[in-house]
Amino acid sequence: MPKSALTVRSLEMKMGLLVEEDFGLKFTPLVVIELDKNANEEAIKWLVKRIWDKKEHGGAELMIEPFLMSSSDENHNLFLVGASTKRLLLAAEEIGIVKECEDGSMRAFTCSNRNMFKDFKDGGDSFFSMAECQYIIKLQLDSLRAINERIIPGYPQIKLYPGKSILRRLMSKGILVQYFPLHDKEELKKLSYSWYSKFQLSYQPLDDIRHYFGEAISLYFGFLEYLTFALIPMALIGIPYYLFAWEDFEKYTLFATFNLVWSTVLLEVWKRCCASLAYRWGTLIRKKEFEEPRPGFHGVLGINPVTGREEPVYSSFKRQLRIYLVSVPFVLLCLYFSLYIMMIYFDMENWALGYHEEEQSVWSSLVLFLPSIIYAIVIEVLNRIYRYAAEFLTGWENHRLESSYQNHLVLKVLVFNFLNCFASLFYIAFVLHDMKLLRQSLATLLITSQILNQIVEAFLPYWLQKRRNKKVHKKLGRTSMDKELPWAEQVKLEADMDTYLGTFDDYLELFLQFGYVSLFSCVFPLAAVLAVLNNVTEIYSDALKMCQVFKRPFSQPAANIGVWQLAFETMSVISVVTNCALLGMSPQVKSLFQESDTNLILLVLAVEHILLAFKFILMFVIPDVPKDIRTQLAKLEFESLEALKQQQTQRAAESLKEDREEFKLKAS
Repeated sequence: MPKSALTVRSLEMKMGLLVEEDFGLKFTPLVVIELDKNANEEAIKWLVKRIWDKKEHGGAELMIEPFLMSSSDENHNLFLVGASTKRLLLAAEEIGIVKECEDGSMRAFTCSNRNMFKDFKDGGDSFFSMAECQYIIKLQLDSLRAINERIIPGYPQIKLYPGKSILRRLMSKGILVQYFPLHDKEELKKLSYSWYSKFQLSYQPLDDIRHYFGEAISLYFGFLEYLTFALIPMALIGIPYYLFAWEDFEKYTLFATFNLVWSTVLLEVWKRCCASLAYRWGTLIRKKEFEEPRPGFHGVLGINPVTGREEPVYSSFKRQLRIYLVSVPFVLLCLYFSLYIMMIYFDMENWALGYHEEEQSVWSSLVLFLPSIIYAIVIEVLNRIYRYAAEFLTGWENHRLESSYQNHLVLKVLVFNFLNCFASLFYIAFVLHDMKLLRQSLATLLITSQILNQIVEAFLPYWLQKRRNKKVHKKLGRTSMDKELPWAEQVKLEADMDTYLGTFDDYLELFLQFGYVSLFSCVFPLAAVLAVLNNVTEIYSDALKMCQVFKRPFSQPAANIGVWQLAFETMSVISVVTNCALLGMSPQVKSLFQESDTNLILLVLAVEHILLAFKFILMFVIPDVPKDIRTQLAKLEFESLEALKQQQTQRAAESLKEDREEFKLKAS
């Protein structure tokens, strides 16, 4: 954390606010709020007062201080936000943060039993990590809601109503630019040194990543590491297959079978690893928060039947009309356009093949790879353009909950990306029956997409951030980039950094990579080798990106990888069908059924159903949660039920005692 503590007395003088006795005179800034530089002063004072006020007055009960830059040319409405230890402890109990007890068990934190928790000392000043403190502050800011206000002060045209989220309203109208957590330079140095500053063949420091960035991001890096290690057996087997046994049917069949078993066991074992991590981090047993409407949700005012609060209401029938009459046709149109581009690619392949047959030169041999490279670049461009269109369309559908919005967005993006990336491979395999072209196309698509992703997602943002840092150092008259910036300049630099948009694109990249490996790796065994090499560099580039390029994201609790687990399992099922069909198309199998194609099809279907049955049996046999964790969860549930029984018994005894005393008073 920044070593220089900031006083709140200046805020008292500038804003005319009262300093609460609980807060003291100093606090450590954890979160930055940036308002529009032309924001109305009346609105700023109103927002600051609401952040400062006590909970019973509708405030967030946080500390806030205007942040003044040393240079006069800066014109940013920046505010620093922090919280007292008492506020953090009370809020942690409200939201149900789970911490480790002295006996090693994981329990929801309560202030009354705070001394039973491990590492609770010195009044709890260092009990929570900085990421947990920032997450608590974010929840308190998000909980600010209009009470009796009908408009935002200073903006009579912007309406409010009771229960409306204040920050979301300000952000949707452009008054609030952003709010983000500050980096801890000392902790970041330690994490960088153990994570990516030197190349080492070891596990990632997942606990340290979770401590700094939160569970959601740490689970992504855990899954990336797990998938990389899981790909190594496939890579080791694929190398000799590629070199020596390319067309050997028996070994080809063994490789395809191993591929199917591997993809199933891989995902089932990951569930167990994920459960172990989530239990150790306290998110497996954490109570689920009530999901509020997403910021972009709009509609006529109504009453929420659960909370009883006024909030927008939008007809589910209208949403379904938008989905089925607009979104679905749009997605189908995009899929048709993608298939049209694919047919142009095959025309280019025919032209390249004809050119090579005429010229028969080294240059013409290189031209053979040109259509696949161009098509791979076009695929990446189309995927990114479609992503923006899908986000706009999903937002226009006006989903009430963020989870519903994410599910519809993921479905749209996955359907398009799957068809865009794999349609040409399916066409080559099952229509053209050209295994040589399939291997060439798969290799080109995989290599090109990995190179482009590294450039767009890592090297380009890092280069831009490097230029930004250099400009700031030059402005301060510093010649060396190694020297740390003054804290005030560091805050301004972080405010100008790009915002990390979450793990969506990272999981999508792994999903497509998993598809290349599981669907067609028996045709191109080196796919797993290329995936391993890419993932090793991905770990370091993503780590560098998180620590040096983007603003620090808010910690986000997570017990698993969410909808992506289902996406990977679906891809695994599709791989069974694909590999069985590829085996059925092999010349050795076809030679056994020269007289009847029907028998061949029936045999392939029978083998496919047997493998699918085996796959689902494996999913059933391998428990999602390890036995020791299931025991701990059952123990906690039993203790909760016993505590509830004791509470009910105590209440009944107190009620009986009150009835007896009342009866005695009446009798006397």
